[in-house]
Amino acid sequence: MFKKILIANRGEIAMRILRTCKEMGIKTVAVYSTADKDSLHVRFADEAVCIGPPASKDSYLKISNIIAAAEITNADAIHPGYGFLSENSNFSRICQENGIKFIGATPDQIDRMGDKANAKKTMKEAGVPCVPGSEGLIDGYDEAAVLAEEMGYPVMIKATAGGGGKGMRAVWKAEELHELWDSAVQEATAAFGNGGMYMEKLIQEPRHIEIQIAGDQYGRACHLSERDCSVQRRNQKLTEETPSPFMTNELREKMGAAAVKAAEYIAYEGVGTIEFLVDKDRNFYFMEMNTRIQVEHPITEQVVDYDLIREQILLASGTAISGINYLPKLHSIECRINAEDPYNEFRPSPGKITELNIPGGHGIRVDTHVYSGYTIPSNYDSMIAKLITTAQTRDEAIAKMKRALEEFYIEGVKTTIPFHRQLMEDKEYLAGNYTTKFMEDFVMDKKFNY
Repeated sequence: MFKKILIANRGEIAMRILRTCKEMGIKTVAVYSTADKDSLHVRFADEAVCIGPPASKDSYLKISNIIAAAEITNADAIHPGYGFLSENSNFSRICQENGIKFIGATPDQIDRMGDKANAKKTMKEAGVPCVPGSEGLIDGYDEAAVLAEEMGYPVMIKATAGGGGKGMRAVWKAEELHELWDSAVQEATAAFGNGGMYMEKLIQEPRHIEIQIAGDQYGRACHLSERDCSVQRRNQKLTEETPSPFMTNELREKMGAAAVKAAEYIAYEGVGTIEFLVDKDRNFYFMEMNTRIQVEHPITEQVVDYDLIREQILLASGTAISGINYLPKLHSIECRINAEDPYNEFRPSPGKITELNIPGGHGIRVDTHVYSGYTIPSNYDSMIAKLITTAQTRDEAIAKMKRALEEFYIEGVKTTIPFHRQLMEDKEYLAGNYTTKFMEDFVMDKKFNY
């Protein structure tokens, strides 16, 4: 087992990893930018190293600084969390070369599955259902136009290095393709340094359902059931739940088997997710793989009583999995609490938190790194907390969420708490009738005060 783990991340996920490490008796090293010097993960880690100024490219994305921090503190492993370098094959490779265990996928696995065009090709070889589309990267607009005509509109163009909805465009008619293609390439190049694009047939009225998987170093994998992530705005998830209200036992068995097949085909090591689009007739298609822990992993932990961060560390240390698939025993919902103004196009709202009350009680979990007096920097993602409720049934989990949202009080910045309060009253959401297009029809009013 590792003696000391460097946590190459910030915010709530850094705190989440730190807590499990402490429970396992493993020493921790926090890294931080100057903007995060007052963050909780810096305060509670055994050691902390400043790795640069606020800009991510000069701190959390600067591999040389992180490796140097690991070497001077004698850390024998690095946990990348999610985002930043968590799916960077070069970082995984450099860790290997420096004798530091990367707690995550191997460089080869990230190369095969982190690039979305390669991932689709690999999954076709594995026999996993895929959305019809280009065989690989598209060589410019002219090829895209020909392919779109062959497939038939609507189509979806996607950045191969994409994430967070960047570099994605739905194209409904030929007249729109040129402008949307150019804007997608420009956005992907700016965000990822990679303007490579591929194209898929647009699945209408889809659900976004992902399967949590775990794989050991010996080629065996299992799944821990599904999460429904369909409530999204501009391809950014807002809330998630498990089990999915759209799921049947037969569909869960089929999707779980496909996810395990995918993981074992590449001999996947660590925890990750196989993400699917599911149409209204419950046909499912591979969309992408995330070779890392997910933001929404707590709801899976709640319903199967399983610490996924602990499992990541155990798998990285060489522990074998049992091969047992886990099914949900309870119902859990997560609301992402972002420092954003939901009544102003979800514009980011950084600043100082002047007052804070965090809800509690049976079945309530809050993962956060903020506190009263904490200043939310403008340099990073706006998510400041995750509110998770767990109960015997979906209705009970929603009732807990309503109560918890009433208690969740943050003063000084605007947050998405009012949005989630309204969501929990929406008839279609309460009935489980939502797809990835739900937010296009969801009409927000002004009845909530901050």
